[in-house]
Amino acid sequence: MQYKLATTTWDNKEIEAIQKVIDSNVYSMSKYVEQYESEFASHFGSKYAVMTSSGSTANLIMTAALFFRKENNLQRGDEIIVPAVSWSTTYFPLQQYGLKVKFVDIDLETLNYDLVALEEAISNATKAIMIVNLLGNPNDFNEINRIIGDREILVLEDNCESMGAIYQGKQCGTFGLMGSFSSFFSHHIATMEGGMVVTDDEECYHLLLALRAHGWTRNLPDKNHVANKSGNWFEESFRFVIPGYNVRPLEMSGAIGIEQLKKLPDFIEQRRNNAKIFDEIFKNDDRFFLQKEIGTSSWFGFSFIIKQSSGLNRSKILKILNRANIEYRPIVTGDFTKSESLQYFDYEVHKGVHNARYLDAHGFFVGNSHDDLSRQIKYLKETLS
Repeated sequence: MQYKLATTTWDNKEIEAIQKVIDSNVYSMSKYVEQYESEFASHFGSKYAVMTSSGSTANLIMTAALFFRKENNLQRGDEIIVPAVSWSTTYFPLQQYGLKVKFVDIDLETLNYDLVALEEAISNATKAIMIVNLLGNPNDFNEINRIIGDREILVLEDNCESMGAIYQGKQCGTFGLMGSFSSFFSHHIATMEGGMVVTDDEECYHLLLALRAHGWTRNLPDKNHVANKSGNWFEESFRFVIPGYNVRPLEMSGAIGIEQLKKLPDFIEQRRNNAKIFDEIFKNDDRFFLQKEIGTSSWFGFSFIIKQSSGLNRSKILKILNRANIEYRPIVTGDFTKSESLQYFDYEVHKGVHNARYLDAHGFFVGNSHDDLSRQIKYLKETLS
């Protein structure tokens, strides 16, 4: 028996999609990327979607766009609140754009924001909040909106681990001004590498288009919120108006995404079926904190946080899992406030992050996938018993 962290979501449809791109001899983003963006936006109920080379670069241009808006734009030194547990590239663009990052603790059950700590952390200096839906689990957006109230605080959403998660009938990734997604191999769908930013804001959409490709005007519509276009294609070919990047996706990734998106509902359904089995088998195991579902999770994986009362040792458990061919990982980055990279940040930690530190020392997770994992989950239970 083997219990893998992730398995391939591809079949002949994805191979055929790659071949179509090869036959077309067009490899840079073109009609297949455009089609995938349109279908992605429609699937998730958003007006616009911009594909990028990865979820990390989706976070990068999402952050960058906030600095070039004509009104209510961010400035270097502005405060943004983040959870103490997430992926590194949730945080790195914030540092690169000179924001002051305020870390707030997480809840040991949901793995998302400790909402009491979040409410305490918001101040008159807070300009933005990054909401991260961890391991497929939505945040409590009703409570977060209540906490924000009528204050002018921008909300961004890192939904890279939670494609398909739903809160009160609305897709996660669409609650903020912008939201990011990832289609890396181990995620809900796989496009080789790939990311996406969704938004309902037309100005943000146009900024994202320019930022994704060199900061030039070539990919902007004639009427846009970034620059007045001359109508002369030659002049607009290499006209740079904001400092951008080249984080464009490959045309192959777009073609694969079209096929993967068709399968996504079935993938999510199987992940949720696996979660039901996991819950049934482990719900009475009082040795661990298991992730408490908020809304309807898309169940990226299954986390375990060892309770102090259990007397268990994580190192010993991981050795047992190794011997049993059960793959595992830390719960994302664990407590990011201990990261060596923070020496380059302007940051503060709000009143300590005790839960994040406990998770860091006592947590791990195992995989979930679009395959039926009933045998693997039972095997996991036998192994941990």
